[in-house]
Amino acid sequence: MKIEKLLEIIGADFYTGVPDSQLKSLCDYLMNTYGIDKKHHIIAANEGNCVGLAAGYHLATGKTPVVYMQNSGEGNIINPVASLLNDKVYAIPMIFVIGWRGEPGVHDEPQHIYQGEVTVKLLDDMDIASFVIGKDTTPDELTAKMDEFKKVLSQGKQVAFVIRKGALEYDQKVEYKNDCDMNREDIIRHIASATGDDLIVSTTGKASRELFEIREANSQGHQYDFLTVGSMGHSSSIALGVALNKPDKKVWCVDGDGAMLMHMGSMAVMGANAPENLVHIVINNGAHETVGGMPTVAAKADVVTIAKACGYPNAVSVDTFDALDRELKAAKERNELSLIEVKCSIGARADLGRPTTTALDNKIGFMKYIKS
Repeated sequence: MKIEKLLEIIGADFYTGVPDSQLKSLCDYLMNTYGIDKKHHIIAANEGNCVGLAAGYHLATGKTPVVYMQNSGEGNIINPVASLLNDKVYAIPMIFVIGWRGEPGVHDEPQHIYQGEVTVKLLDDMDIASFVIGKDTTPDELTAKMDEFKKVLSQGKQVAFVIRKGALEYDQKVEYKNDCDMNREDIIRHIASATGDDLIVSTTGKASRELFEIREANSQGHQYDFLTVGSMGHSSSIALGVALNKPDKKVWCVDGDGAMLMHMGSMAVMGANAPENLVHIVINNGAHETVGGMPTVAAKADVVTIAKACGYPNAVSVDTFDALDRELKAAKERNELSLIEVKCSIGARADLGRPTTTALDNKIGFMKYIKS
């Protein structure tokens, strides 16, 4: 189905969400049509943030907003849906558009398998009526369902369209780029070289995939690295947990700007605990690049000032490899919590692979290495 037809049938004029590769047609259309526009389209930090924004829109206008997200974001909306939107509380109508990663019977990555199994069940448990859109769904079917949903929405309830892989189409292409020169895979290559046999916790998405392939190319093992393939935004907390309990080992967190924004409160916890053996690296390309390149607000945020305000005793920003190497060396030798923001270009190799080991193998190898 053409994305234009879906949105015509939905009939909303405000959208907020967290980008998803399965919803790339929707994201590209919104960026092409509105860009980031305060009245029509905002990319939020996390899915709960989206629900709050959308609720405020409804309170101000009386209209029904749309929140889009990958199904992994359902966990972030449970609290505001149950305690804010629900018709037993404020009865705020809302339309969710959800990319169905890990749909049963469709091959996907391990972090999506269980989430895919419970996607519709979670919506049922939250009393959100849902309709699955596939490649064969017709405009007439969708129109009939939307007419049903309008009655549900009028009662102050929520509805969801669950989008199967390949269900939506958009003919126009959108190019996402910035003015930075440093490539993320090269940045991670420099990090892997500087860290030696230290521990690395890497964030969700292409950063972990690139780290895995760098280790393979170097004929190294993968025992040094915990690849956070799911739970976006939590790699820094995982790294903090490791660092606090293994103070004799240097721990590096390779984070992304979208992940940092998603649960930025963890930086305050990091600063309050300030482990001397932890280095937090934020690779900032101002984009949700793993799922298509749509922008984050991190391009406009002062990450260094945020870190210092959260209690990081050391925080710097670099945009050249010479500066990166210098700061990596200093952080490795320093016995104090440090943050390095690395300004990065948007893009990755078209042939970038995925880890060939299982998530469980990764955990076991990492834990065994810590004990050795």
